[in-house]
Amino acid sequence: MALIQATQLTKIYGRGETAVTALDHVNLSVDAGEFVAVMGPSGCGKSTLLHLLGGLDRPTSGQVVIDGHDLSVLSDSALTELRRRKLGFVFQFFNLIPVLTAAENAALPLTLDGQANGPAHAAAVSWLKQVGLENRLASRPDQLSGGQQQRVAIARALAAEPTLILADEPTGNLDTRASDEIAGLLRQVSDEWGRAVVMVTHDPRIAAYADRIVFLKDGAVVDDTRLAGQGAGKSQLVADHLSALTA
Repeated sequence: MALIQATQLTKIYGRGETAVTALDHVNLSVDAGEFVAVMGPSGCGKSTLLHLLGGLDRPTSGQVVIDGHDLSVLSDSALTELRRRKLGFVFQFFNLIPVLTAAENAALPLTLDGQANGPAHAAAVSWLKQVGLENRLASRPDQLSGGQQQRVAIARALAAEPTLILADEPTGNLDTRASDEIAGLLRQVSDEWGRAVVMVTHDPRIAAYADRIVFLKDGAVVDDTRLAGQGAGKSQLVADHLSALTA
């Protein structure tokens, strides 16, 4: 059974003549450990899809099942609990708490879930070491580079041992070198740590790190391509394919 199963997923904002269909009967499945990039032009529904998959918003119609849990039948409190324990989120602008250290930021999902400070801190430190920040545990966000802040955000997303990481433009606020480092780290999250990753990106070079690319246009899936190969050639194939679909 797929880790994620979205069926006929539709999201409409507004009513009547002002209604806007952000997603239009989208079907999507993602397996455990799979790395999927979601691409498409601005306003095509990429972030809306990610928010619905993560239970941050509810669909107008359709269904999302995560690891056997039907999000449509969960209460708000049950949905919050599932997000804390099954899902990890990574955003473009990091969303770190400025007055907390890297270790405190990474431990935050665990402390909010009621874990004692000791075990929460130990889990946070373990993941910060795995993402290469063992020397920056006591640093606040303003003492870290953008790439380092995003590594803290990834450690925070992994601290609760989720089965799924949802990343919304995780390299959109970074330079080329840091972008490649973060994309490579997300590749490691999938390959070595066995988490599924669904990543929204506008950058073909970053999308080329994924196993598969789902292309959206006008709120609908217009292509679902499994990638083969690696390196610059793979990035160019992604760019050419995206160009053809959005022409």
